[in-house]
Amino acid sequence: METPLTRLVGVRHPIVQTGMGWVAGPRLVSATAEAGALGILASATMTVDRLREAIREVKSRTDAPFGVNLRADASDAGDRVRVMIDEGVRVASFALAPSRELIAELKDAGVVVIPSIGARRHAEKVAAWGADAVIVQGGEGGGHTGEVATTVLLPQVVDAVEIPVVAAGGFFDGRGLVAALAYGAAGVAMGTRFLLTSDSTVPDAVKARYLAATVRDVTVTRAVDGLPHRMLRTDLVDALEHSGRLRALLQAVRRAAGYRKLSGTSRRRMLREGRALRHGKDLSWSQVLLAANTPMLLKASMVDGRTDLGVMASGQVAGVIDDLPSCAELVERIMEEAEGARKRLLGNAL
Repeated sequence: METPLTRLVGVRHPIVQTGMGWVAGPRLVSATAEAGALGILASATMTVDRLREAIREVKSRTDAPFGVNLRADASDAGDRVRVMIDEGVRVASFALAPSRELIAELKDAGVVVIPSIGARRHAEKVAAWGADAVIVQGGEGGGHTGEVATTVLLPQVVDAVEIPVVAAGGFFDGRGLVAALAYGAAGVAMGTRFLLTSDSTVPDAVKARYLAATVRDVTVTRAVDGLPHRMLRTDLVDALEHSGRLRALLQAVRRAAGYRKLSGTSRRRMLREGRALRHGKDLSWSQVLLAANTPMLLKASMVDGRTDLGVMASGQVAGVIDDLPSCAELVERIMEEAEGARKRLLGNAL
Protein backbone atom coordinates (compact mmCIF):
# COMPACT_ATOMS: atom_id res chain seq x y z
CA MET A 1 0.00 0.00 0.00
CA GLU A 2 1.79 3.11 -1.23
CA THR A 3 0.99 6.47 0.36
CA PRO A 4 2.81 9.81 0.74
CA LEU A 5 4.23 8.45 4.01
CA THR A 6 5.71 5.31 2.50
CA ARG A 7 7.25 7.34 -0.33
CA LEU A 8 8.64 9.93 2.09
CA VAL A 9 10.43 7.57 4.48
CA GLY A 10 10.95 4.52 2.26
CA VAL A 11 8.92 1.89 4.13
CA ARG A 12 6.58 -0.72 2.63
CA HIS A 13 3.54 -0.10 4.82
CA PRO A 14 1.96 3.16 6.11
CA ILE A 15 2.35 2.20 9.76
CA VAL A 16 4.50 3.90 12.42
CA GLN A 17 5.58 2.47 15.78
CA THR A 18 5.84 5.44 18.11
CA GLY A 19 8.85 6.31 20.27
CA MET A 20 7.77 5.12 23.73
CA GLY A 21 10.26 5.70 26.53
CA TRP A 22 11.76 2.44 27.95
CA VAL A 23 9.70 0.48 25.39
CA ALA A 24 10.86 1.49 21.91
CA GLY A 25 14.39 0.13 22.15
CA PRO A 26 16.58 -1.47 19.48
CA ARG A 27 14.79 -4.84 19.51
CA LEU A 28 11.29 -3.46 18.99
CA VAL A 29 12.41 -0.83 16.49
CA SER A 30 14.39 -3.28 14.36
CA ALA A 31 11.56 -5.83 14.40
CA THR A 32 9.13 -3.14 13.28
CA ALA A 33 11.46 -2.00 10.53
CA GLU A 34 12.00 -5.56 9.31
CA ALA A 35 8.19 -5.95 9.16
CA GLY A 36 8.04 -3.05 6.69
CA ALA A 37 6.75 -0.35 9.03
CA LEU A 38 8.57 2.67 10.47
CA GLY A 39 10.10 1.98 13.89
CA ILE A 40 10.93 4.97 16.08
CA LEU A 41 13.66 4.67 18.71
CA ALA A 42 12.88 6.49 21.97
CA SER A 43 15.92 8.51 23.05
CA ALA A 44 14.66 10.73 25.88
CA THR A 45 15.57 8.14 28.53
CA MET A 46 19.03 7.52 27.04
CA THR A 47 22.30 9.36 27.46
CA VAL A 48 23.82 10.70 24.26
CA ASP A 49 26.41 7.90 24.24
CA ARG A 50 23.72 5.27 24.77
CA LEU A 51 21.72 6.78 21.90
CA ARG A 52 24.65 6.27 19.55
CA GLU A 53 25.01 2.66 20.72
CA ALA A 54 21.27 2.03 20.30
CA ILE A 55 21.25 3.44 16.76
CA ARG A 56 24.16 1.19 15.81
CA GLU A 57 22.42 -1.80 17.36
CA VAL A 58 19.30 -1.18 15.27
CA LYS A 59 21.46 -0.85 12.14
CA SER A 60 23.17 -4.14 12.98
CA ARG A 61 19.76 -5.84 13.02
CA THR A 62 18.16 -4.31 9.92
CA ASP A 63 18.91 -2.36 6.78
CA ALA A 64 15.39 -0.88 6.71
CA PRO A 65 14.71 2.82 7.48
CA PHE A 66 13.93 3.82 11.07
CA GLY A 67 13.71 6.98 13.13
CA VAL A 68 14.66 8.48 16.47
CA ASN A 69 12.35 10.40 18.77
CA LEU A 70 13.79 13.45 20.51
CA ARG A 71 12.67 15.98 23.09
CA ALA A 72 13.01 19.29 21.28
CA ASP A 73 13.27 21.15 24.60
CA ALA A 74 16.14 19.03 25.95
CA SER A 75 19.31 20.99 26.67
CA ASP A 76 21.37 18.47 24.69
CA ALA A 77 19.00 18.23 21.73
CA GLY A 78 21.71 19.61 19.45
CA ASP A 79 24.12 16.85 20.49
CA ARG A 80 21.50 14.21 19.82
CA VAL A 81 20.75 15.66 16.41
CA ARG A 82 24.44 15.49 15.51
CA VAL A 83 24.57 11.84 16.57
CA MET A 84 21.58 11.09 14.33
CA ILE A 85 23.16 12.86 11.39
CA ASP A 86 26.54 11.17 11.94
CA GLU A 87 24.89 7.74 12.13
CA GLY A 88 22.68 8.22 9.07
CA VAL A 89 19.28 7.99 10.76
CA ARG A 90 16.46 8.42 8.25
CA VAL A 91 13.75 10.11 10.37
CA ALA A 92 13.68 12.55 13.29
CA SER A 93 10.51 12.42 15.37
CA PHE A 94 9.70 14.99 18.05
CA ALA A 95 7.31 14.91 21.00
CA LEU A 96 7.35 18.72 21.12
CA ALA A 97 7.63 21.07 18.19
CA PRO A 98 11.29 21.55 17.19
CA SER A 99 12.59 25.02 16.43
CA ARG A 100 12.85 26.35 12.91
CA GLU A 101 16.65 26.14 13.20
CA LEU A 102 16.62 22.51 14.34
CA ILE A 103 14.33 21.54 11.47
CA ALA A 104 16.62 23.30 8.99
CA GLU A 105 19.72 21.56 10.36
CA LEU A 106 18.13 18.14 10.02
CA LYS A 107 16.71 18.78 6.56
CA ASP A 108 20.05 20.10 5.32
CA ALA A 109 21.51 16.74 6.37
CA GLY A 110 18.80 14.82 4.50
CA VAL A 111 16.87 13.73 7.60
CA VAL A 112 13.07 13.58 7.35
CA VAL A 113 11.46 15.66 10.13
CA ILE A 114 8.13 14.44 11.58
CA PRO A 115 6.97 16.24 14.75
CA SER A 116 4.03 14.96 16.81
CA ILE A 117 1.33 17.56 17.45
CA GLY A 118 -1.97 17.75 19.28
CA ALA A 119 -3.57 20.85 17.79
CA ARG A 120 -4.20 22.29 14.33
CA ARG A 121 -2.21 25.47 15.04
CA HIS A 122 0.83 23.44 16.01
CA ALA A 123 0.66 21.54 12.73
CA GLU A 124 0.41 24.78 10.79
CA LYS A 125 3.43 26.18 12.65
CA VAL A 126 5.80 23.26 12.05
CA ALA A 127 4.62 22.92 8.44
CA ALA A 128 5.51 26.58 7.86
CA TRP A 129 8.93 25.91 9.39
CA GLY A 130 9.64 23.08 6.95
CA ALA A 131 8.54 19.86 8.67
CA ASP A 132 8.13 17.04 6.16
CA ALA A 133 5.10 15.44 7.83
CA VAL A 134 3.26 15.47 11.16
CA ILE A 135 1.90 12.83 13.51
CA VAL A 136 -1.47 13.96 14.88
CA GLN A 137 -2.41 12.40 18.22
CA GLY A 138 -6.00 12.62 19.38
CA GLY A 139 -7.15 12.28 22.97
CA GLU A 140 -7.41 8.48 22.76
CA GLY A 141 -3.63 8.18 22.63
CA GLY A 142 -1.46 7.09 25.56
CA GLY A 143 0.87 9.26 27.62
CA HIS A 144 0.51 13.02 27.58
CA THR A 145 -2.58 13.73 25.59
CA GLY A 146 -5.15 16.36 24.67
CA GLU A 147 -8.90 16.52 24.91
CA VAL A 148 -9.86 16.47 21.22
CA ALA A 149 -10.73 13.06 19.75
CA THR A 150 -8.77 11.82 16.76
CA THR A 151 -11.87 11.81 14.55
CA VAL A 152 -12.29 15.55 15.19
CA LEU A 153 -8.62 16.60 15.22
CA LEU A 154 -7.43 14.57 12.21
CA PRO A 155 -9.67 16.14 9.52
CA GLN A 156 -8.88 19.61 10.87
CA VAL A 157 -5.16 19.06 10.40
CA VAL A 158 -5.53 17.31 7.04
CA ASP A 159 -7.43 20.35 5.77
CA ALA A 160 -4.92 22.80 7.24
CA VAL A 161 -1.56 21.56 5.90
CA GLU A 162 -0.17 20.31 2.60
CA ILE A 163 2.33 17.85 4.09
CA PRO A 164 1.53 14.17 4.89
CA VAL A 165 -0.44 13.65 8.09
CA VAL A 166 -0.10 10.47 10.16
CA ALA A 167 -3.01 9.67 12.47
CA ALA A 168 -2.41 8.50 16.06
CA GLY A 169 -4.66 7.77 19.00
CA GLY A 170 -7.10 4.86 18.90
CA PHE A 171 -5.57 2.73 16.13
CA PHE A 172 -4.80 -0.98 16.42
CA ASP A 173 -6.06 -2.78 13.28
CA GLY A 174 -6.59 -2.62 9.53
CA ARG A 175 -10.05 -1.09 9.79
CA GLY A 176 -8.55 1.87 11.61
CA LEU A 177 -5.89 2.26 8.93
CA VAL A 178 -8.53 2.42 6.20
CA ALA A 179 -10.59 4.89 8.25
CA ALA A 180 -7.55 7.13 8.69
CA LEU A 181 -6.81 7.00 4.97
CA ALA A 182 -10.44 7.92 4.28
CA TYR A 183 -9.98 11.03 6.42
CA GLY A 184 -7.00 11.97 4.26
CA ALA A 185 -4.18 10.68 6.43
CA ALA A 186 -1.10 9.07 4.89
CA GLY A 187 -0.87 6.35 7.54
CA VAL A 188 -1.33 5.55 11.22
CA ALA A 189 0.99 5.59 14.24
CA MET A 190 0.51 3.17 17.13
CA GLY A 191 2.15 2.87 20.53
CA THR A 192 0.15 0.57 22.79
CA ARG A 193 -0.43 -1.94 19.99
CA PHE A 194 3.35 -2.30 19.43
CA LEU A 195 4.02 -2.38 23.16
CA LEU A 196 1.79 -5.44 23.25
CA THR A 197 3.84 -7.60 20.89
CA SER A 198 6.21 -10.45 21.53
CA ASP A 199 9.10 -8.27 20.26
CA SER A 200 8.49 -5.70 23.00
CA THR A 201 10.88 -6.04 25.95
CA VAL A 202 8.23 -4.97 28.47
CA PRO A 203 8.03 -7.66 31.21
CA ASP A 204 5.36 -10.33 30.77
CA ALA A 205 3.65 -9.39 34.04
CA VAL A 206 3.19 -5.84 32.80
CA LYS A 207 1.86 -7.00 29.45
CA ALA A 208 -0.61 -9.17 31.34
CA ARG A 209 -1.90 -6.08 33.16
CA TYR A 210 -2.49 -4.36 29.83
CA LEU A 211 -4.23 -7.39 28.32
CA ALA A 212 -6.51 -7.69 31.35
CA ALA A 213 -7.55 -4.04 31.17
CA THR A 214 -10.94 -2.96 29.91
CA VAL A 215 -11.59 0.36 28.20
CA ARG A 216 -12.80 1.70 31.56
CA ASP A 217 -9.46 0.80 33.18
CA VAL A 218 -7.67 3.40 31.05
CA THR A 219 -7.88 6.83 32.63
CA VAL A 220 -6.57 10.37 32.25
CA THR A 221 -4.96 11.85 35.36
CA ARG A 222 -3.09 15.03 36.26
CA ALA A 223 -1.76 13.54 39.50
CA VAL A 224 1.56 12.37 38.06
CA ASP A 225 2.92 15.66 36.72
CA GLY A 226 0.07 18.15 36.57
CA LEU A 227 -0.56 17.53 32.87
CA PRO A 228 -3.23 15.26 31.33
CA HIS A 229 -1.63 11.82 31.17
CA ARG A 230 -3.48 8.76 29.84
CA MET A 231 -2.50 5.54 31.62
CA LEU A 232 -3.82 2.40 33.24
CA ARG A 233 -5.56 3.04 36.55
CA THR A 234 -3.55 1.42 39.34
CA ASP A 235 -3.23 1.66 43.12
CA LEU A 236 -0.29 4.04 42.63
CA VAL A 237 -2.34 6.37 40.44
CA ASP A 238 -5.12 6.33 43.03
CA ALA A 239 -2.58 7.07 45.77
CA LEU A 240 -1.06 9.99 43.85
CA GLU A 241 -4.51 11.42 43.23
CA HIS A 242 -5.23 11.37 46.97
CA SER A 243 -1.77 12.34 48.29
CA GLY A 244 -1.31 15.53 50.27
CA ARG A 245 1.11 18.14 48.95
CA LEU A 246 3.93 17.30 51.40
CA ARG A 247 3.79 13.57 50.71
CA ALA A 248 3.74 14.20 46.96
CA LEU A 249 6.76 16.49 47.28
CA LEU A 250 8.76 13.91 49.26
CA GLN A 251 7.95 11.21 46.70
CA ALA A 252 8.95 13.54 43.89
CA VAL A 253 12.30 14.43 45.46
CA ARG A 254 13.17 10.76 46.02
CA ARG A 255 12.31 9.74 42.48
CA ALA A 256 14.05 12.78 41.01
CA ALA A 257 17.29 11.70 42.68
CA GLY A 258 16.95 8.24 41.15
CA TYR A 259 16.30 9.61 37.68
CA ARG A 260 19.28 11.98 37.92
CA LYS A 261 21.60 9.11 38.82
CA LEU A 262 20.29 6.85 36.05
CA SER A 263 20.21 9.38 33.23
CA GLY A 264 23.28 11.41 34.12
CA THR A 265 21.17 14.56 34.21
CA SER A 266 22.73 17.32 36.33
CA ARG A 267 20.84 19.11 39.10
CA ARG A 268 21.22 22.35 37.16
CA ARG A 269 19.68 20.83 34.03
CA MET A 270 16.78 19.31 36.00
CA LEU A 271 16.12 22.70 37.62
CA ARG A 272 16.27 24.45 34.26
CA GLU A 273 13.91 21.94 32.65
CA GLY A 274 11.63 22.12 35.68
CA ARG A 275 11.36 25.89 35.33
CA ALA A 276 10.56 25.47 31.65
CA LEU A 277 7.82 22.96 32.49
CA ARG A 278 6.36 25.33 35.10
CA HIS A 279 6.38 28.37 32.82
CA GLY A 280 2.84 29.32 31.88
CA LYS A 281 1.33 26.40 33.82
CA ASP A 282 -0.26 26.23 37.24
CA LEU A 283 2.06 23.49 38.55
CA SER A 284 3.32 23.00 42.08
CA TRP A 285 7.03 22.25 42.54
CA SER A 286 6.15 18.68 43.49
CA GLN A 287 4.38 18.34 40.14
CA VAL A 288 7.39 19.85 38.40
CA LEU A 289 9.68 17.30 40.05
CA LEU A 290 7.29 14.49 39.18
CA ALA A 291 7.23 15.72 35.58
CA ALA A 292 11.02 15.73 35.50
CA ASN A 293 11.24 12.18 36.81
CA THR A 294 8.17 10.61 35.24
CA PRO A 295 10.65 8.48 33.25
CA MET A 296 11.53 6.75 36.54
CA LEU A 297 7.88 5.92 37.19
CA LEU A 298 7.66 4.47 33.68
CA LYS A 299 10.91 2.56 34.09
CA ALA A 300 9.63 0.89 37.27
CA SER A 301 6.91 -0.76 35.21
CA MET A 302 8.29 -1.01 31.69
CA VAL A 303 11.76 -2.26 32.65
CA ASP A 304 11.62 -3.52 36.24
CA GLY A 305 8.12 -5.01 36.05
CA ARG A 306 7.03 -3.23 39.25
CA THR A 307 3.44 -2.33 38.45
CA ASP A 308 3.00 -1.41 42.11
CA LEU A 309 5.71 1.27 41.97
CA GLY A 310 5.38 2.58 38.42
CA VAL A 311 2.90 4.02 35.98
CA MET A 312 1.80 2.46 32.70
CA ALA A 313 1.07 4.91 29.91
CA SER A 314 -1.67 3.51 27.71
CA GLY A 315 -3.93 4.35 24.84
CA GLN A 316 -7.61 3.52 25.16
CA VAL A 317 -7.08 0.67 22.71
CA ALA A 318 -5.53 -1.40 25.51
CA GLY A 319 -9.09 -2.31 26.41
CA VAL A 320 -9.67 -4.04 23.06
CA ILE A 321 -6.28 -5.76 22.58
CA ASP A 322 -6.11 -9.41 23.65
CA ASP A 323 -2.98 -10.93 22.09
CA LEU A 324 0.79 -10.59 21.69
CA PRO A 325 1.76 -11.14 18.05
CA SER A 326 5.24 -10.51 16.73
CA CYS A 327 5.72 -7.23 14.88
CA ALA A 328 5.85 -9.15 11.59
CA GLU A 329 2.58 -10.92 12.39
CA LEU A 330 0.94 -7.69 13.53
CA VAL A 331 1.88 -5.66 10.46
CA GLU A 332 0.91 -8.47 8.09
CA ARG A 333 -2.45 -8.85 9.83
CA ILE A 334 -3.16 -5.12 9.74
CA MET A 335 -2.44 -4.94 6.03
CA GLU A 336 -4.65 -7.99 5.33
CA GLU A 337 -7.46 -6.46 7.39
CA ALA A 338 -7.05 -3.17 5.54
CA GLU A 339 -7.32 -4.88 2.18
CA GLY A 340 -10.43 -6.74 3.35
CA ALA A 341 -12.00 -3.50 4.59
CA ARG A 342 -11.20 -1.78 1.33
CA LYS A 343 -12.84 -4.56 -0.69
CA ARG A 344 -15.93 -4.46 1.51
CA LEU A 345 -16.24 -0.74 0.98
CA LEU A 346 -15.90 -1.12 -2.79
CA GLY A 347 -18.47 -3.92 -2.73
CA ASN A 348 -20.93 -1.87 -0.72
CA ALA A 349 -20.45 1.07 -3.06
CA LEU A 350 -21.51 -1.10 -5.97
